[in-house]
Formats: sequence, structure tokens, C-alpha cells
Amino acid sequence: MAYTIPKTPFTLMGAVYRKIFPAVNAELDFWKKRASAIPDEELKKQALASIETKRFHCLGGAVYALLAGIRWREAITFIVAYQTISDYLDNLCDRSTSLDPADFQQLHEAMSDALSTQNPIQNYYALRQEQSDGEYLADLVRTCQKTMRRLDDFNSMQGHILELKRLYIDLQVHKHVAEEERIPRLVNWFKEETDDTSLYWYEFSAAAGSTLGIFCLISYALNGTVSNDLADKIVKAYFPFVQGLHILLDYFIDQEEDRIEGDLNFCSYYDSPDIMEKRFSYFIEEADHQVQGLPDRHFHEMVNHGLVGLYLGDPKVKHVEGGIKISEDLLRISGYKARFFHWNTKLYYRITKTRR
Repeated sequence: MAYTIPKTPFTLMGAVYRKIFPAVNAELDFWKKRASAIPDEELKKQALASIETKRFHCLGGAVYALLAGIRWREAITFIVAYQTISDYLDNLCDRSTSLDPADFQQLHEAMSDALSTQNPIQNYYALRQEQSDGEYLADLVRTCQKTMRRLDDFNSMQGHILELKRLYIDLQVHKHVAEEERIPRLVNWFKEETDDTSLYWYEFSAAAGSTLGIFCLISYALNGTVSNDLADKIVKAYFPFVQGLHILLDYFIDQEEDRIEGDLNFCSYYDSPDIMEKRFSYFIEEADHQVQGLPDRHFHEMVNHGLVGLYLGDPKVKHVEGGIKISEDLLRISGYKARFFHWNTKLYYRITKTRR
């Protein structure tokens, strides 16, 4: 029987509820059990917190597994492991006992090694006090490497995937250093990387902080349909606008939480809520435009609208100043697909809250 990639919101959500979410939750339950056995208390605390509070990152990212065809389960195993590395390291840096950029770089070598077929495991904690994680991070890396070794078209996309990874790691290092150094480093980095006048430095930074392009490339590669030309088109379509939309929405709902914790939030650099809303609208329009040249464009469009619905359906929106109005405006701009995903997201939160 031929495998069909969903083309409508109804078939997409059917596949998500029936296949994707149960598989993701099973993978996360496994990694949560592993995290619970971490010997170092601080590392265990951050590993468990990353799974508990950022589970929806894996749930959302795993939608790309549907591009892997009959190998969708392999894609989910990779996506959950790689996103868990990302979320865990983000927690370690956000709540760090260190402000050393070399430490952050060393930690994120795990994300580089995870995208290789043969890189040896390193001591990713070499420059920090906490050391003993019971092979938790190493096993996440090994899980990703196992998938990488099974890709037939690894060479076709290697350069593209490593570029997206490089931008991600550079961002993580720059944004977690001492507070007074963060903005100068990020602004200089932006100027070094691009002369694109359509973006603000904090929008470029947001785009660098997404893993969606990597998940898209890996899933197509598992399906045996990636080529150097397609990989090039995917990167150009996803960076900066699809990935930027993803992370800007993520920061939008986290504004109050980040204010309390003192964490960097790119949405705080817009001059006003009105300007932020206009820029979000611009990113929505550009993200839709950029994916028109991709195969399965209807799927990629649904992902864009799904991002809007997913994030704006989060209960945290209610705690953002002007959050309800901006959400309503963006859902109207994004159209019926976003509203459909928004309704499904709110229903999902209601059901999962009831089951706890």
C-alpha cells in the first residue's frame, strides 16, 4: 500500500493523534526514565525539567516524521532524541552554574556529534562542575547517530544540515554568556552572517534557534527523496522565515515566564506590540510564500499554520500583555487552518490536564 503524506488539516490531525503523539510520548517516557537515573542532582533536575516543560517541542517537531513515509517511526526516534538534547542543553545553559562560552560550546558538541555517522562520544561536561549523567547525553547522541548511519542520501544534505546546526550552536553560545555581553555579541554575529535588511538582528537570532529545517531534511532523507537540489530548496525555504516564525511564536508565549526568570526574550526588542504583530504577520506570509517551491507544499503550509495554532493555543498566552488580542488577530490573518489547529491544541491541553 502506498504511503500518502497528509494534504488536509483533518488527515494531518488524524495521523498526529493516531500515530505521532502516542509514539512521541512513548519515546519521551523512555528518556524520562533514563533522566530519573542521572546520578548528579543538578543534571537530573534539568533533564527532567526539560522533558516536563518542553514536551510540546517534541510533539510539534515530530509532525515532520510524516515526510519519512513508511520509516516514520525511525524519524520520530531521531526527532525526539535530537530535540531532547536541544531542550536539555538549553536548560543547562539558561540555569547554568557557568557563564563560560567555551563551556556552552563544549556542551553543544553533542548536537554536532549527533548529526555525524562516526564522531566519537566526548565529555560534553568537560568545562563545568557537574559531570556524572549516567551516559544520558551520550546515549541521546548515539540514538541520533544510529539514524544518521541509516540514511542513504546523507552526503546530499550533509553541508546543508551542518550549516543549520552551526547557526543553532552559535546562537546558543552568544545568548547565554554574561548578560552585558549578549546583545553586542548577537548584533555583531548578525552583521557577520548576513546583509539582509529585511530582518532585525533578533529575528535572525530567532530563526537560527529552530530545529525544524533539520527535522525536515532528515525525514525526507529517510524517505529516500532528498537530493542536493532539494536540500538547498528546503534550507532556503525554512531559513529564515519558517524557522523564524517558529521561534518568535515560542518566545511570544514565554514572555512573562522569561521576565520572571530573567531570560533573554527576542520579542522584548520590538518597539511596540503593534510592530511585533505586524512582523509576525510578515513572517506568516513569507513562510507560506517560501514553501511554494517545495514538494508536498500543502504539508509545509499546514505546518506553518499549525505553528500559529499550536503556540497561540497554549494557556500561557493569557499571561502575555495583549496576548489575547494579538492571538485573535494572527489567527484571523493565518486563516481557517490555523484556527483548526488552534482549536485542536486547546482541546489537547484540556484533555491532558483532565488526565493528570
